[in-house]
Amino acid sequence: MSTVYFASPFGKGRYRQKYEIYAQLLSHATAIAGVHCFLRSAYPCTKKIYTFNTVQKITIAIDGYSSCGKSTLAKALAHKLHYNYIDTGAMYRAVTLYAIRHNWAGAGKAVNSVALINALTQIELHFELNAHTHHSDIFLNNENVEHEIRTMQVSDWVSRVSAIKEVREKMVNLQRKLGRGKGVVLDGRDIGTHVFPNAELKLFMTADPDVRARRRLDEYSSKGQYFTLEEVKKNLQQRDHEDINRKESPLIKAEDAVVLDNSELSREDQLEFVLKLINDLHLVAKKDTIG
Repeated sequence: MSTVYFASPFGKGRYRQKYEIYAQLLSHATAIAGVHCFLRSAYPCTKKIYTFNTVQKITIAIDGYSSCGKSTLAKALAHKLHYNYIDTGAMYRAVTLYAIRHNWAGAGKAVNSVALINALTQIELHFELNAHTHHSDIFLNNENVEHEIRTMQVSDWVSRVSAIKEVREKMVNLQRKLGRGKGVVLDGRDIGTHVFPNAELKLFMTADPDVRARRRLDEYSSKGQYFTLEEVKKNLQQRDHEDINRKESPLIKAEDAVVLDNSELSREDQLEFVLKLINDLHLVAKKDTIG
């Protein structure tokens, strides 16, 4: 097993812990199995400016558990690389919101999957750039629901709604249409294993459960939604169980995905790690062979 060292661009002493990341990387046609990577800041390092091929665009798939910072990293990568960002989680949340509004989910009852499946043809989703946030907002039947989909109620039900086969089929088809031109970053649960199995770069993100809970609690608080830490932990545990054990496209790590535990990483550090990864692997576009 080989060892690759990535130096933090933020100088000596900011992070003294070595962050261990196990990976299986694909570079061109050659498989590099079992690369043992450490991200460390044992010595000062000047932040490197990377130059990327803007013509030969690739697909970047980011999967992982809830509240691991997938969307934060995905947005930063898309901005840095001038790629499109597709928030697949927002798509499932929008469908969940639709079900809740029609009383097909919520209030402790099971999802009325029959009613929701029959109504799927009436659900139209698209993204529009928000001029104030500079991020894409999700629209449900031409209504901006970016704020409404981020509530605890939607979080409680989204894993169950997204487990419905017909819902997943509709969302996956839309995701593939949005990403067929490459030059995209997608985050979700099954991007690298099902939606784009030939993505040139696959990341699988994880973090300590307590860290994840605190992050989600802070996110809710910043939006004026207040819960206890235990309530948030319970919600994350429930979602993990449902995501991992669902029949349709469960949450699993793709064999060729880089596992990134960002429990102790700053946003800047994890972005720098992935940019260096892309640069060092000389990733080039591969032909999609999905239906």
